[in-house]
Amino acid sequence: MSQMPRQAALPKCPSCAEPVEPGDLFCGACGYDLSVVPAPPQDPPTLPLTGAAAPGDGTDRPAPWPGDPAPATEPPGPGAGGAAPHGQEPGDDRSAGSGVRFDRPAEPEEYPLQAPDPRLAAPPAAPAAPARLCVACRTGRVDDDGYCEHCGHAQPRERDHLERETGPVAAVSDRGLRHHRNEDAFAVGHTTLPDGTPAALAIVCDGVSSATRPDAASLAASRAAGDTLLAALPRGTHPQAAMHEAIVAAAHAVNALADEPATAREHAPHQNAPACTIVGAVVTSGLLVVGWVGDSRVYWVPTDRTAPPARLTEDDSWAAQMVAAGLMSEAEAYADERAHAITGWLGADAYELEPHTACFRPDRPGAVVVCTDGLWNYAETAQEMSEVVPPDAATRPLHGAQVLVGHALDGGGHDNVTVAVLPFPAPSQGAGSA
Repeated sequence: MSQMPRQAALPKCPSCAEPVEPGDLFCGACGYDLSVVPAPPQDPPTLPLTGAAAPGDGTDRPAPWPGDPAPATEPPGPGAGGAAPHGQEPGDDRSAGSGVRFDRPAEPEEYPLQAPDPRLAAPPAAPAAPARLCVACRTGRVDDDGYCEHCGHAQPRERDHLERETGPVAAVSDRGLRHHRNEDAFAVGHTTLPDGTPAALAIVCDGVSSATRPDAASLAASRAAGDTLLAALPRGTHPQAAMHEAIVAAAHAVNALADEPATAREHAPHQNAPACTIVGAVVTSGLLVVGWVGDSRVYWVPTDRTAPPARLTEDDSWAAQMVAAGLMSEAEAYADERAHAITGWLGADAYELEPHTACFRPDRPGAVVVCTDGLWNYAETAQEMSEVVPPDAATRPLHGAQVLVGHALDGGGHDNVTVAVLPFPAPSQGAGSA
């Protein structure tokens, strides 16, 4: 590509670098004596030399790349340093053979920037999650709704079977063999009272199946009650008062689930407020506190099986009311098809919240069983429950809860079943299942 030759630059004053006209004896800017010939620099810049340049090939030879080995050079002649001698125009080849180029192309006004590397600009893509395979056919992929695309089998949900052990307390919850989902929920934990003594707690909630979103109600209630107890007990609140506060907090959490826009009610007028029952226990070094609303229960089973066991709660149910009124015996009432109709629950449509609490001081060690009716339907009386509770349940609470859930499943598993086991008295911190 041809280029226009550049205009020779005017000489500059060696003192102030201002341009001067040829023939000037003094600089018009600083008065420097231009007749004095400046001494050559002691360390001229090093320039790569390309050897003898053939006439006419000045612009065709590529410029040397930094790092390339320098070719053999000749001693620089007059004008070494890159500037044309005085009176010599660019492009003049009178210095051919000197190794110095005077025909460099014009510098571009703009230097294009290299495009950014897209691999550096964009973050690396996250690896795709592996596809879930059906638990039934083991070949089909599970879609986002939880069903196999090959055989249509519904996949187990996360809450279908849960186990947890924390410190000296443990709980197990299972969907059962007849229900399509698990509507039970639980919360377990342990803490320390202000005097340094340990305390353990368990909350079990059973969703009311005839209500809307019973699984959400039981989960919200168990979390609210558990958090309230874990916050109140270390502050020095009496365990019985803390249990009352926990049930009230659980009721507020369930009531909040019913706060929905009016338009939602218009589109689904058949829906009602979420609801659940609740039962809980707190054990300390010498105190056992229980609280409940509904028909879930707490049983006391002493380690010494020669001592009598006991049921520590009274159901909020039609059968319990019949027995309390003396209209039926307990056997007759619980054999009636209306036996499990509850008269107390947590929910926005509950008649009135009446938390029940009770405080006990057992005189011997034992195990506290907190459960839904999914278990006690298969071990209703205190004696029947003591017969299925393992002898080492107080020292191995998780194993004890697993055995009790298995007992309910072996009996038919008609309902969701949730069991929590706590030892009494509460062991020191750090003690747990063997």
